[in-house]
Amino acid sequence: MTHDADITWMRLALALAGEAEAMGEVPIGAVLVDADGQILGEGWNRVIADSDPSAHAEIVALREAAGKRENYRLPETTLYVTLEPCSMCAGALINARVKRVVYAADDPRAGAHHSVFEVLTSPRLNHRCEVTGGVLAEESAKMLRRFFRSRR
Repeated sequence: MTHDADITWMRLALALAGEAEAMGEVPIGAVLVDADGQILGEGWNRVIADSDPSAHAEIVALREAAGKRENYRLPETTLYVTLEPCSMCAGALINARVKRVVYAADDPRAGAHHSVFEVLTSPRLNHRCEVTGGVLAEESAKMLRRFFRSRR
């Protein structure tokens, strides 16, 4: 179920994706908020800038939030991200005990909610996230298509 707040937070995630794009990174942005609507962490793809294959937007946001909380567990939080998380990011979200994940566009190549894998809601794991997909999906997909077209 999409809430008005989901659209507001996803717009911020899209703006963060623009930061990635300005750096020549794949334009994906993420923001992690607590139950009171306070931002705990923000991130955008930084794999090239940081020479770090794990510096996906979700991981960057989780690292910032964990540092603020001084705890790797982030219960009662929601992550907003512009692309369906990959398996690496989904695993980190599970380990951090993020309550809810809201994403924009599906990732048919590496998505770990339903496109390729089903990590975020797997009954085999000790934690599952609530997931809402498709929030501002077309805006995110357009940004990604434009980015990859410019690279060809």
